[in-house]
Amino acid sequence: MADITATYMGMKLRSPLVVSANPLSQRLDNILAMEDAGAGAVVLFSLFEEQIRREAEVLESISKASMNFNPEALEMFPEHLENTVSSVKYLELVRRAKERASIPIIASLNGTTTEGWIEHARDLEHAGADALEVNIYFIPGDVQMTSDEVEQRYVDIVKLLRDTIDIPIAVKLSPYFSSIGNMAGRLADAGADALVLFNRFYQPDYDIYERKVIPSLDLSTPAEIRLPLLWIAVLYGRIPASLAATTGIHSAEQLIKYLLAGADVGMCASILLQNGIGEIRTILNGLALYMNDMPFASLDAFRGSMSQKNIPDPTDYERNNYIQVLGANKWARRATGRP
Repeated sequence: MADITATYMGMKLRSPLVVSANPLSQRLDNILAMEDAGAGAVVLFSLFEEQIRREAEVLESISKASMNFNPEALEMFPEHLENTVSSVKYLELVRRAKERASIPIIASLNGTTTEGWIEHARDLEHAGADALEVNIYFIPGDVQMTSDEVEQRYVDIVKLLRDTIDIPIAVKLSPYFSSIGNMAGRLADAGADALVLFNRFYQPDYDIYERKVIPSLDLSTPAEIRLPLLWIAVLYGRIPASLAATTGIHSAEQLIKYLLAGADVGMCASILLQNGIGEIRTILNGLALYMNDMPFASLDAFRGSMSQKNIPDPTDYERNNYIQVLGANKWARRATGRP
């Protein structure tokens, strides 16, 4: 029987498949179903910096408005109070999940600045979160901002969190840095215990008739594994942090490819939103079958075996691979009249 246990940020996991942040984890029964299906850990849906700020603003306005009222007078503001408990509910979900589930529960904070994160990071740790995933969702829209300033923002947030909490910290990394390898090393030096590759920025679309900017959300596809696959293969064995692959895991095949590249774990969400939580079991069954067929007794027997570090010709990950791809591509051959 293949051993599919994994280690992520020092945590022992029953499997290398982790549920990434998504709306399904807002319900405790879904978290328990994910555990039953074999998930190694669950990253809870993200608590956004904007929610934290809005909560503080609403509570402050209620406090001022009710300063001369009895405590019962707060009942005059039910619609406001309903919108101020996002962080309170989040902390309660962490506590309840830790009481009921035996797998690690990873909290998630999504934001762009250091403000407001520290107190909530402490609260999440005290509520029982096993780790914290930091999704620094920052698009530098100021054209005067330099790349050094952008990178330093990430590093400063990680350093501040590392000085604040003791639980492991994972950073969900953007693919748009000019030097991914250097940035990965800087984040690890700042205190990141893991890097999650990669964050999918949700870019806006246009309504061409109303001339409005409209939000657009597309679920991932298996073809999207290629960029994180490349960088996990390059980073494996070169930075002192766990590597998590996210984006595009829709079957055992994508998870296996990520493990071959050197990922400690693979994360999925889109396939669960499309087909249900039971897909976790299907993916893990496929992984076990692959390991029995090869045969591999454990994940360590093949993890990282296809990384840049471990293949005979590492240039396959660089420009040589680009040339080979162009030469082998059927569309390129057709355009040049070659068979």
